[in-house]
Formats: sequence, C-alpha cells, structure tokens
Amino acid sequence: MNHISENPSNNEEIINLGAYLNIIKRAKWRILGFSIVVTLLTIMVTLTLIPKYSATATLLIEAEQTKAVSFEEIYGSDSTKKEYYLTQFEVIKSDSIAREVITKLDLKSHKDFIAKPSALGEMKTSIKELLPFLNKKDFTLLSLEEQAQRDMIGLLAAFKSRLSVEPIRNTQLVRVSFESSDPKLAALVANTVGEIYIETQMRAKMGITQQASTWLNTRLSQLRIQLDRSEARLQAYREEQKLVDIEGIAGLVTQELEQTSQQLITARNEQNNLQSINRVIKEYGNNNIELLGSMPEITSHGVVQDVKRDVVLVERKLSELGEVYGPKHPKIISAKAELATVKANLNKQIKDLITGIEKELNRITRTVKALERALTNIRAEYQDITRKETDYNQLKREVETNRNIFNTFLSRSKETEVTSDFSSAAARFTDRAYAPINPSKPNKKLIIILAFLASFGFAIVMSFVFDALNDTVKTKSDVESKLAQRMLGLLPHVKTPKNSVFPIHAYLEDYYRRFAESVRTFRTSLLLTQLDRGHKIIAVTSSSPGEGKTTTSANLAMSLAQMGKVLLIDADLRKPSIAKRFDIPVFHPGLSNLIIGTEELSECVHVDEQSGVFIMPSGHIPGNPLELLSSSRFSELLDVLKAKYDHIIIDTPPTQAVSDALVIAQSADSVIYVVKSDITRIKPIKAGIERLFEVKAHVAGIVLNQVDMSKSGDEHSYGYYDYHDYSQKPEQL
Repeated sequence: MNHISENPSNNEEIINLGAYLNIIKRAKWRILGFSIVVTLLTIMVTLTLIPKYSATATLLIEAEQTKAVSFEEIYGSDSTKKEYYLTQFEVIKSDSIAREVITKLDLKSHKDFIAKPSALGEMKTSIKELLPFLNKKDFTLLSLEEQAQRDMIGLLAAFKSRLSVEPIRNTQLVRVSFESSDPKLAALVANTVGEIYIETQMRAKMGITQQASTWLNTRLSQLRIQLDRSEARLQAYREEQKLVDIEGIAGLVTQELEQTSQQLITARNEQNNLQSINRVIKEYGNNNIELLGSMPEITSHGVVQDVKRDVVLVERKLSELGEVYGPKHPKIISAKAELATVKANLNKQIKDLITGIEKELNRITRTVKALERALTNIRAEYQDITRKETDYNQLKREVETNRNIFNTFLSRSKETEVTSDFSSAAARFTDRAYAPINPSKPNKKLIIILAFLASFGFAIVMSFVFDALNDTVKTKSDVESKLAQRMLGLLPHVKTPKNSVFPIHAYLEDYYRRFAESVRTFRTSLLLTQLDRGHKIIAVTSSSPGEGKTTTSANLAMSLAQMGKVLLIDADLRKPSIAKRFDIPVFHPGLSNLIIGTEELSECVHVDEQSGVFIMPSGHIPGNPLELLSSSRFSELLDVLKAKYDHIIIDTPPTQAVSDALVIAQSADSVIYVVKSDITRIKPIKAGIERLFEVKAHVAGIVLNQVDMSKSGDEHSYGYYDYHDYSQKPEQL
C-alpha cells in the first residue's frame, strides 16, 4: 500500500522535471544564441579594457623604537597597544601622505589621473550649447588657489581609490599596494608612500622633541625663579627667628617637658600620701603611739619598717633563748634589755615621723607648686618652638618640592637637548615594490567565462519566466488542466516554402503522409468519442482568425470522405475562404443562395474530384449573414442535407469576432474548437467555449493546430508518429 502511495509523487516529480527540460529544449537555440551574443559583446568590451598592474610594498611598523634616552612619556603614545598599529595604518592612508606623494611624483600629469570627459557630460554640454536658455546658472569664478584645491580633491579621490593598505593578521607588517596602468608607476607610488610615511613620522617626532625642549626650557626658567624665592624665604625666616638647629631644640624641650611632667607626678603622689597620714594623725592624736604604729601609712614608711624588722629579729632571738635558758639567765635578761631598747627606738622613730610629716608635707607642697609653674613655662616654650618648627618645615618643604621639580625638568631638558637631532624610523621596508610583469586585472578569460555562464543561466531563468507568463496552450496537459476540455487531436506544423501556402489537399499527398496520419488519428478520436450520439453535423470554429479552422475542416472532411459521403459547408458568410482554397469560382452559388432560395441544391454543391468531398461554398456574400443563419430556412436546409450525406462539416466564423458560430452551433450535433498551439491565449479560448456553452452547444473537444513537434514533449503519449523530416521527399524518408 505504501508502494502504491509513493508512485504518484515519484511520477509527478519525473513529469515536473521533464517539463522543465522541455522548456529548456524548446528554447535551447534562443538560450544559446543569447549567451553567444552576450559573450561576443563581453569579448569586445574586454578587448577595450586597459590592463591594470598592482605593485605591493611591505612595511614593518616598529613597536620598540630605538631612542638615545628614554623619555617616551613626552610623546604621549604607547607603541605596545593595538590602537597604535591601527593608528599607523590610518596614517598611511591619510590625505597628508597622499598629497605629498601626488606632489612629489607630479601625478596630475599622468594619464591615469587626467579626467576623461564622460559621454553623459558631453551630452549635457551639447544640449546646453543647443539650448542656451537652459544654461542660466551663474558660474562663480574661482581663484587659482581655490581651483588648485578643487583639483587636488579630485586627485586625492582618484589616488585613494587605487591605493590599498592591508595589515597582515597577527603581525606588525602592512602591505601597501597601488594600482595603475603603468607597472613602473605602480611600484614607484607604492614605495614612495612607504618612504614619505617614514619621513613624516621622523619629522613629526623630531618636531615634538624640539617643541618639548622649548617648552621645558621656558618652564625651567620659571621653576628656577620659584626655587630661588622659596629658598630666600626659608633663609629669612631662619635669620629672623635666630634658628640654628630647630630640630635639636624641639627635642630638648620635649625631653625637658617629659622629665618635669614625671617629677610632678611623683611629687603629687608623695603629697597625697603625706596628706593621708596627716589626716590620720590629727584624727587619733600625736600621743597614741601604739595605734599610730599600726597604721598602714606609718608602717609603710621606710624608717619604721627597718626598726620593726629589728624588733622582729630581737623577739625571735628572745624566743629561741627562752627555749634553752631560764628567765633569769643573763642572756635572757640581755635579750629582753635589747628588745626594750629596740621598741623604745621604734616608738621614738614613730614620734619623729609623726613630728616630721607636717614639715615634709609643707615641703612637698612647695615642690609641687614649683614643678607646676615650671611645667607651665616649659609648655609655653614648647608651643612656641613647635609653631616655629611648623613654619620652618612648611618653608623647607616648599624649597624641597621646588628643588625636586626643578631637578626633574632640568634632567628632561638635558635629555631633550641631547636627543633633539636623533629619532629612529617608525617603520622600515621588509620588501620593496617592483614593477609587475602581468596585469592584476581585468582577468579577461574569467570575465568571458563568467559572462557566458551568467548569460546562459539568465537565459534559462528567463525561459522559465516567459513560460510561466505564457498563457497559451501548447500540450495535452494544458488542454485538460487549463481548459478542462477533451483533447481530440493535434495537427503538426508543416514547414512550407517561402511565399507559399499549405496545400489544401495535403491529406491526400504522400509527401505529407505523417500530417495525414495526424488527421486520421484526430478523425478516429472524434468518432470514438461520439459513438453514443448522432454526429452528422459537425461545426468547426476557433477563437480568432488564422488559427487553421478552415484547413482543419477541409482535412477532416477528406478523411471522413474515405468512410462515406461528406459535405463541407463554408458558413463564414463574411470572409469565406473554402472556395478560394479549392479553386472554385467566386461566382459559384452556395449557402447564402440556397437559404434565400434563388438557387437549387444541385447548383450550390461542388464536387472535389481529387478527394470526393462535396463542397458548398458560401455563395454570394449577403448584407445580413447573421439573420440568414438564424432563419428557419437554414435549419430546414440542414435537415434536408442530413438525409443526403453521412457527415456534414460546417466551417464557421471565429467565436470572438461575430456570433455566427453560436447560431450554427445550436443546429450542429457537435462543435470542434480549433486552437493554434503556442499562439492563442487561454482567456479568449475560455470565453469562446463559455459562449458555446451558453447556447447549449455540444463541444466535442479541442484540436491543437500547428504544433511544433520538435518542441513538444508529448507527441508519443498522444499516439502520433515522430514529426521529423516532414519536408523530405518520400524516397528520402
């Protein structure tokens, strides 16, 4: 089942491809002719093209440039950055470089840069000369300088259009190329661009160096004056304040301030202790020696502690002797006496201490006051010294700052003076340009080949376009798909000698036997499609004159005459042609005479002896052909003729010209519609068929006439024989 469903799509693809190939096949000579003409024109144009030569020089942009002394910051550029190289590439392409090259090589006199008058410009000039009233614009006279500037702008545009500057990726190299009709000039310009670029960069750097040197010297003079003034202010301040060593004096005062502060702290501590003892003594009284001796303020005194230590030692000694001797032992007695003496001394020391505390308090109080006055004086002196030191340091810093700036500028000035006449090249040649031997363009062979291929492809595309726009009928599929009608047959186009017409008896001549075979095939198709109905009366019509309906009618009548009695009627009462084609006298009576009743039937029918066809010409051309054909006498006549003949073929006028064919079609059993292949458009064909349907005529089908069998891709599918060599003689076939 899948296989069956796939076949239609495959067949459709093959048919479509075949249709495209048929289009190309039909238009092959036009396609080839167009391609050959375009190629020949291209050859003629390329022969007139002036060859262009391109020469290329390669420059190396230096990243680390040699300097006598490094002062790169003066230039304000960093040669290690990517932007540096991009800038150099743009400098090479700049107008300033181009101007110098144009001036140096005098390119304005070279033929490549001399403006040639264009055809449009010459045409405008001619029109203005012929029609002077159009040239009313006031022209401004330019000075020599302005004219030179305008000329230079044109030269720059022409020069830059020929110049190419291309960096080599991931390198410091750049290619400078120039294109010219003169190979030597191309090489010369490419080299000159590189040389002038190197020279301008060196001049620019030397100019910057000299400008920097001038600016540094000017600034250095100002800084020298500024330094001298700051030094003078420092010296004047030192003399005014009589300063020798401000740093040493400040250190001594600071040390003295620290020592006095420490002494004052110690004296105040001692004063506080004495004041505490004095308050206790006043509280307990001077005579309470035992209580006063237990006071921490008293016992903590150094003299008391020493005596107490002696008391402790004597008491320990007495205790040790008491363990050995009795109470009346001399050593015991001696120890007790010693203990009494030590205790008496302790009491005496305590009394003396109590007595001297007030004196000591008075003394230490005076000492604290003296130290406080001294500290106040020292602080005032310290503040004065620090203020002087601050002013001194400010003046000193100003001197040091001015001296550093002056030294820096002096160093840069010396460096600039040393290097003002030295600058290394910003770039150098790695390869110089040489005059090329072969032109870079145009590639004439490639242009010709591309022209042929492009024209060939364009012609094929246009063939498809014209075929898509062509709404004529050419094949059986067109008849069935575009007209929705049955294809009865096709009559091939037969070549005839110049100034001659297609013979009316071609069907009977052996020379046109293949044409006759097409007519027989058409006859068979007609008879087979009309088996279920009587079709004695057959009308033949077309959309417009010249489509071959008369030839079709005559040949159909000849083919049917081989099977029975056939009458061919020329019902075109306006422009009859059958009588002339069969060499019947023009005065011979015919259809019009018979309808009017002026002649008898036997007098209006002519027998063609060669084919055996009975022919009824149109007869006298009436003034009212449509009224005659619409009359009842015409219908009655057809009824009479049907009884006498097996087939009646009626040649009618075209449907688009008059309505005669529509009237005749109402009386006919069937209508054959003749279409001229690849000529008649679909719209008038449909309009004619619709008019026939409106009068309820039976359209048997379409006959495609004058088909070019050499272009048709459907000839075998129709069952017709090949139509090659129709014009050859029978013995040659």
